[in-house]
This record gives sequence, structure tokens and C-alpha cells, in this order.
Amino acid sequence: MALYLTSLTLSHFRSHKLGRLALDGRPVALFGSNGAGKTNVLEAVSLFSPGRGLRRASAEDMTRRPEALGWKVTGLLQSLHQMHEIEIWSEAGAARQVRIDDKATPQVALARIARVLWLIPAMDRLWIEGAEGRRRFLDRMTLSFEPAHAEATLAYERAMRERNRLLKDGVRDGAWYGALETQMAQSGIAIDANRRAALTLLSDAQTGAATAFPAAALTLTHAEGDLPTTQDDLRAALADNRMRDMAAGRSLIGPHRADLYGTYRAKDVPAKDCSTGEQKALLVSLILANARALARDFGAPPVLLLDEVAAHLDPDRRAALYDEIAALGAQAWMTGTEAELFEGLGDRAQYVEVRDVDGLSEVAPRA
Repeated sequence: MALYLTSLTLSHFRSHKLGRLALDGRPVALFGSNGAGKTNVLEAVSLFSPGRGLRRASAEDMTRRPEALGWKVTGLLQSLHQMHEIEIWSEAGAARQVRIDDKATPQVALARIARVLWLIPAMDRLWIEGAEGRRRFLDRMTLSFEPAHAEATLAYERAMRERNRLLKDGVRDGAWYGALETQMAQSGIAIDANRRAALTLLSDAQTGAATAFPAAALTLTHAEGDLPTTQDDLRAALADNRMRDMAAGRSLIGPHRADLYGTYRAKDVPAKDCSTGEQKALLVSLILANARALARDFGAPPVLLLDEVAAHLDPDRRAALYDEIAALGAQAWMTGTEAELFEGLGDRAQYVEVRDVDGLSEVAPRA
């Protein structure tokens, strides 16, 4: 069984006025000069999964020109044994909309039929920057295994925003907090459980894998110590901490205070202390582990989006990456400035040149 796009059309999306690609499931090597629009193609593909896409951009920001009336991305998706027609679009000033097989549907419904993972240059500093980026990275991996994770996260954030508003306003009446803290406790325990389950799957997928990339040991930590393990205990902790939270003007306990601690397993060195090359290799290793685990869990490997990954790997690891992608059977979309970066793929990939023509992006498939 497999998961891949067999066609992709972009209309007024970012720098692409109109772009069409016919695909066959092999990896896709996109090459062209900087600024030609390669990453824009990857962003369009990232919209075939729940969430805001790899740039976390608003629907309005994806429009090609301010005067355009909106944008549209369509694709035929082979998902396991079925083919689905997917349309994703936004009219001027409106939110993003999704239609699957001619039926309007919430974006979260894409999780039933698609899994998309990505690695982009902005993530290269993951191990040395703030905890927020690592939580987002972990939640993307968690969502790939458990689609309901998105709903739990949204419910938690909504309740926390309301609780924080009460805290900032100095509200002391416990009756105002009860329902919100109950929702935070219910969703918070689910979020923590989903994250820990994902880490277990990732660890299992790295153990014993034949790979040229270093394994990463991952640990979930919390700023305020261990998170309570039951809904009742988390709800009680939130209630007990109200006065301290009021002084801070925000909630100090919960999964929103979690962090992901990574270690280069073979060297027992914290990821933050590794070289730039080692940090990149650890990220690639985690994406591949995520893909291997999903191949077992979902029934097919995910679509992979690897922006500029080839340029940041030495030739041996680049070749190893291509071999692992081919062995997985994943449709990996990769970008680079030169076609030569993908020579190691040979006829195992499709090649697409992305060109800037008079300020517009153009995709030109190569034989």
C-alpha cells in the first residue's frame, strides 16, 4: 500500500500563477535558483495535512498577488487502496476551505487519508532555540500518529486563554475557573499521553534500524517538574496554583510548559551541544524514524517534504538518505539549487525544474 500525490495543480498560489505536475509516486526532486518558488511547491503539498502548513502562514499570505481573488491547490491523492480528489482554496479575505471528493469538509478530515511530514531550514536551530519550537515539532509528529491530538490541543488552548484572561483581570471567584480547569485537565492529560506514545513509537522505529543517521534519545520534560498523571490531579494542581498564576498573569502548569530534550544516543551528548552537522543529522534521523513508524501504523509511509536537505549533507549521507527514502517507498519532495545534488537518485525519482520567468514561478518536469 502507498500514499502519494498523482497530480498537483497550483493556481495563484504564492509565486505560481498556474503550475501543473503529473506524478507517479516516486520521489520528486525540485531544482532551481534561489527564489524561484521551490519551497512554495512544498508549502502547497503541506496543506494536504491538518494544520497551517510548513510556514504556518495565513490563507491571505498564500495569495500570489494582493489583487488576486484568492488561490487554489488541487491534487489527486492515492491513499492506501483509494484515490481521492482534494481541493484546498481561499477566496480573498476568507479562511482556507477544503473539499474531499466533491464534499466540503473541515481541514482536520485530511488526517483520515493523508500523512505529511516536513523538514525545513527553519528547523535547523531546533535544539538550541526556545521550547516552543520543540513542542511544535513534537506535536507535528504526534499528530501524524494520532489525528485527535489536534482537537485536544485546540480545546486546551481555548480553555487556557480564557483562564489566563481571568488571571490577568484578577478574578478570584473559584466558580469562574472550575469548568475551564476541568477542560484543561481533560485535554492536558490527553496531550501528554499522546506525546509520550509518539515518543515510544519513535524510539522503537530508531532501535535496530539500518541507517547512516544517528539515533536520538528523546525525553519529555516540564518546566514545573513532572506533570500530574490523572485529570483529577491536574485539575487540583491548577486550582491550587491560581494565586501564583495570578501573580504571573498566566498559567504556569500544564503541557504548554513541556519541552523536548534530545540526546545523540551513541555519544551520550545533548543535542544542543552537538555540531551543526550532527544536529541536522539528528533531525533527519527523527523524520525517517517517524516515517518508518507511520508506515507500520498508518499502513503506508507518509509524504515527506525535505527543503534544501541535500545541500546540508555530505555526499555519503546524501546517498544514504536517498537509499532510505527509496527503501521506504515514500514520495519525498526535495529541493535544491542544482539537479546534480540529486544524481544519487538516478531514475528512482522524478525531476522538476522550477524557474522564475518574468517574476512568476514556472514548473517544468524533466524526463
